[in-house]
Amino acid sequence: SRGPRGDGAPPQREETTMGSISAHSSGDQHRRHHRGAVASFVIIGALGAVSAAAPGPGPHYEYHEDVRVIANKVGPFNNPSETYMYYSLPFCRGKKSKIKRYEDLGALVGDRKVVSPYEVTFRDNVPWRLLCEQTFSRRELVAFTRAIENDYYFEMFVEDLPMWGYVGEVEGEDVLLPNLEQVRRYIYPHLHFEIGYNVDQIVSVNVSTNPQRKVDITDEFDGTEVAFSYSVEWVPRTDLKWVDRMSRYHDSRFLPGTFEIHWLSIINSFVLVLLLTAFLTIIMMRVLKNDFSRYMEVEEDELGEEETGWKLINGDVFRFPPASNALAAFVGAGAHLFCVTFFLLLCAITGCFVPTKRGAILTAMIVLYALTSPVSGFCSARLYRQFGGEAWLVNALVAVLVFPVPLVVVFAWVNSVALAHGSSAALPATAVAIILALYVLVAFPLGIAGALVGRHTAGDFKAPCRTTRVPREIPDDAPWYRSPLAQMFMAGFLPFSAIYIELHYIFASVWGHKIYTLFGILFLAFVMLVVVTAFITVSLVYFQLAREDYRWWWRSLLCGGATGAFIYAYSFFYFFNRSTMDGMIQGSFYFGYMAIIAYAFFLMLGAVGFYASLAFVKHIYSVVKAD
Repeated sequence: SRGPRGDGAPPQREETTMGSISAHSSGDQHRRHHRGAVASFVIIGALGAVSAAAPGPGPHYEYHEDVRVIANKVGPFNNPSETYMYYSLPFCRGKKSKIKRYEDLGALVGDRKVVSPYEVTFRDNVPWRLLCEQTFSRRELVAFTRAIENDYYFEMFVEDLPMWGYVGEVEGEDVLLPNLEQVRRYIYPHLHFEIGYNVDQIVSVNVSTNPQRKVDITDEFDGTEVAFSYSVEWVPRTDLKWVDRMSRYHDSRFLPGTFEIHWLSIINSFVLVLLLTAFLTIIMMRVLKNDFSRYMEVEEDELGEEETGWKLINGDVFRFPPASNALAAFVGAGAHLFCVTFFLLLCAITGCFVPTKRGAILTAMIVLYALTSPVSGFCSARLYRQFGGEAWLVNALVAVLVFPVPLVVVFAWVNSVALAHGSSAALPATAVAIILALYVLVAFPLGIAGALVGRHTAGDFKAPCRTTRVPREIPDDAPWYRSPLAQMFMAGFLPFSAIYIELHYIFASVWGHKIYTLFGILFLAFVMLVVVTAFITVSLVYFQLAREDYRWWWRSLLCGGATGAFIYAYSFFYFFNRSTMDGMIQGSFYFGYMAIIAYAFFLMLGAVGFYASLAFVKHIYSVVKAD
């Protein structure tokens, strides 16, 4: 068989196990794009979804009690986003003519779960049992053949523990001459379920196939009969507790080496960030100390035209920027996304919800986005009011729409592509309506309310220096490395290099079949990203002011958010060099949603750079004497 190994390794052609692999583990719920973020509102409501994802003692079973095997989906192994309903292939439905659907937090994560006809009872071994004998038409065999040729895998669940396996295999395929007559296509009609238990709880699952029971469907004769069967083996696992049952997905033999490398890599990055931060701090403090000493010793009437530096532009440095409405809206939206990211990671590492539960992370994300919506309106309206803006309503609308509108555009495209191809990754019309209602009735009003509060609580901008009536002329002889594009490149490259290692693991989880559970490391990487972004943006703003260029408002936002461009560029590298993804559906999902993720990073880190630069500029000009 060519099923993936049950120990967590990537799929191998020569092995027979097809089940619980950490490489394909329940990190699926972590990666499934926009749909899982609103699953709770379709099922049990926003706040109820988070509480439903909270840790619990787990279900307990009596002897011979029924255990449901949930069938979820099928799809090409290389394209995680291209998924179809399990019974889109003509699998055996058993004695039931109708399939009972099974709903949980993953209902909108591309999942279309149904209760399978496999009859399993707690701690009852089944050596062999016939599921059904099914006669296939040529059309049905062609569907299976195409699925096998495209490396389709299926996904099942027992007690939220995932299992994976291939639909079938191809034998005798030659790389140079793939269409020779000796190529045979086989379907796997027999599944062996191995279920681990600890006293009265299920703690592990695995599904494998027997290569001796495969059925040749190469000739695709009309009326071909296939007998589907299964077996069940219960294995005591007293060493594995229910609360630790997900650990086997990342504590397998596939991971120890990479796990150690993962920690060493993040520690290495953390040390480099500390050294960089300390280096920049020492340099900036020495430079500023010299500047302060020089400026404060010079009398006002002795400060001639030959004198240069940031002190000379004290009458222009706080001159309000052009397009202040848009700037305030971008900063507000970025502050909102920063709060969502911070609280999401904090909840994940503190156990407020179970990150490995299907759809829990994206559900928590949408709940946090809705609840923290006042942040965008508040920060934007407050800053816009300090800039002297009067059109507060326009500013509030821009702030609450500047991120959702591009997201809706991308979603409309990828959802249309998925619908056109009949993929289960497409969101149903009712779910789309509920998402829209959620935003219109919750997030949008809270954003406007935050804008009202920000507008009424904001006072005049308290600049430490008076702004002159006539703008000072800006020198135009700056070298190329001080141009805006060069500064943005430097500002984006350093923070990106700090998270590059972690970004690889995240991509492998979001756009692959690997699991990600090390949220402590992810939180540390997030802190490093914020710190490096703030420091490098402040440094570049200082160098800009030192050459008497006072247009730092927009520059701080663009330099801070430049890391988003590097993340999007890396997504192209990953797609073409580190993955085997292809096809219209997968390409649309990948590049569409990566554009939104990069845009979100631009807004979030842009706000970090802006506020760090604002605090820095206010501080240095409040220390020296002003004209």
